[in-house]
Amino acid sequence: LELFMFSTAIAGSLPKPEWLAETNKLWPKWQAQGDALLRAKADATLLWIKAQEDAGLDVIGDGEQSRQHFVHGFLEQVEGIDFENKVTMGIRNNRYDAQVPQVIAPLRLKGRVHAFEAQLARAHTKKKLKFTLPGPMTIVDTVADRFYGKGKDPVQGRIDMAFAFADLLNQEALALQADGVDIIQFDEPAFNVYLDEAADWGVKALERAAQGLTCTTAVHICYGYGIEANNNWKKTLGDEWRQYEKVFPALAKSSIQQVSLECYHSHVPPELMALLKDKDVMVGVIDVASEEIETPEQIADTIGKALQFVPKHRLIACTNCGLAPMSREVAMKKLQALTDGAALARLRYK
Repeated sequence: LELFMFSTAIAGSLPKPEWLAETNKLWPKWQAQGDALLRAKADATLLWIKAQEDAGLDVIGDGEQSRQHFVHGFLEQVEGIDFENKVTMGIRNNRYDAQVPQVIAPLRLKGRVHAFEAQLARAHTKKKLKFTLPGPMTIVDTVADRFYGKGKDPVQGRIDMAFAFADLLNQEALALQADGVDIIQFDEPAFNVYLDEAADWGVKALERAAQGLTCTTAVHICYGYGIEANNNWKKTLGDEWRQYEKVFPALAKSSIQQVSLECYHSHVPPELMALLKDKDVMVGVIDVASEEIETPEQIADTIGKALQFVPKHRLIACTNCGLAPMSREVAMKKLQALTDGAALARLRYK
């Protein structure tokens, strides 16, 4: 059993090579079009599968190489959304402005969303494969509603739209499971922003998105990428970040099996992990807002802290968030640090 303690995984995204897209950006422009772009996406996906395997990760992902952004990559395959006429909207409770598409009609999937990269990844790794999707609440926070809230209470419109997106996510999640994906993770950074709504209807919408799945289900809740707007927001949160306290009890009661959270270099009180009861906990031991490479000792220390509140067999060592806006060299080194740190923790906490 000791050998399988503290398996390793990443939250999701990895940097796109410079021949695929602009680098060090959260919303990069693609460098090619048509078939050439498809080939470049496939090559980048294979490159990162190999890099993750070489680093010794136990759970492999596609690094989100085929989508421009973790939310809009899904939305591009949804009918009822106007991408032509984007509007500027404050997102994450007006933390920063983004150019967002508008929902103008009933939402429907045009077809499969991520079949290409999921099937490619499955064909090229024998390890456990994790695939990420945006959660319903976070999607709703990243689009402008011109349809669901019309003529009714805007809050109810937001909820109706979230459940409409949850239905579509569920269709794609079931198809990803059929592609051979082992773990489907929904990314819900909005849970840390709209605390009461997250506990009230956010978790319910998430469960709707995961309905009927027999593969492992997960949710990732973080304090955002290492971009300036997020880093500045974190400075306003004080010495103790207790956002998780609201949503963890609701998640503990839910059907979702794994929860990915931010730990290293954050002000999250580690005892909040105890609220997750019998869930597997992906503990963030890698800081995505710093170029500094963690030492195995630092990572093992973080795991040790988490072990006060999470049983050994339920702890997975992970990154705090995606590595997308970082440089490729730093990301590669952080992958290696992650597995080295978990190996040291296995020796230390046998």
